[in-house]
Amino acid sequence: MRARRVVSSRSGTMLRMRAVRIHELTGPSALRVDEVPAPEVRSGQVLIEVKACGVNFPDILLTRGQYQFKPTPPFSPGGEASGIVRALGKGVTNLQVGDRVATTLLYGAFAEQIAVPELSVTKLPDEVSFEVGAATLLTYATTYHALVDRAALQKGETLLVLGAAGGVGIAAVELGTLFGARVIAAASSEDKLAFCREHGASEGIDYSREDLKERIKELTSNNGANVIYDPVGGALAEPALRGIAWEGRYLVVGFASGEIPKIPLNLTLLKGCQIVGVFWGSFAMREPAKNRAHAEQIFTWVAEGKLRPAVAAALPFDEAAEALGRLERRAVKGKIVLVP
Repeated sequence: MRARRVVSSRSGTMLRMRAVRIHELTGPSALRVDEVPAPEVRSGQVLIEVKACGVNFPDILLTRGQYQFKPTPPFSPGGEASGIVRALGKGVTNLQVGDRVATTLLYGAFAEQIAVPELSVTKLPDEVSFEVGAATLLTYATTYHALVDRAALQKGETLLVLGAAGGVGIAAVELGTLFGARVIAAASSEDKLAFCREHGASEGIDYSREDLKERIKELTSNNGANVIYDPVGGALAEPALRGIAWEGRYLVVGFASGEIPKIPLNLTLLKGCQIVGVFWGSFAMREPAKNRAHAEQIFTWVAEGKLRPAVAAALPFDEAAEALGRLERRAVKGKIVLVP
């Protein structure tokens, strides 16, 4: 392991490690690499030597104190990681030291070592690299839960994906295509739409220059999209909802725009549609066994080449601020990972 032994005159020998932490809730620029005590593995937990960490939009919100939960600084962001199991807590039965794994957690993944509950850990197939393993779970597990558990997406239905070139967006494009839906990608440039078509989108809408509602209607012969996947919110929400099909399902996944939209509820009456919340983190905590089954299926598909998580860049811990900055500037297609 990469933890270093440091001798303290008061407490004896103590393991230390490097971690990316935020000290002031002023955004990604305030991130820095610290040396901190290594975690101890407790009952029901496994200790993982981290090989890669996924970077996601909630990490930006955490650094600004704008996420659903607000840890007290200093703390490490990061909700997903991959690596090697190095120690087992009491009662752990399904994993062994040396296993290649991936995991999710509320925060704290940006560290050389993490201790996490066994139920949050999924074995990583040999065919899947650590970088891809760290770029998969949050986005694809969120999307699997959204499309299967919340929207019950059916083969032959039309799925509209907003912010389609981002991490969860491209996961929705790929999973929707895998499930047999017709996928319409909506993004802010032709370059991003080309990227989405490479990952399975049938059509694209450039909402930086096209009328979103009218283009949805044109592409669906005025029928609308059966399922709308929205991780963006803001000004896109209402025109997208106006383009939904009768008895459609509008999935509220997140608010990457930074603005929580106010929706005229008469639209749900006129369309006979549902607005469905997708809080994957709460689902994963409430139903860990079901969530892990989702994760295992996702990694099987990745190993088989049916899903292709896109890793835009792998940056060292020292460039964590740059990694989150790129994501905040919408300058990423797919995912960035950090490597210790």
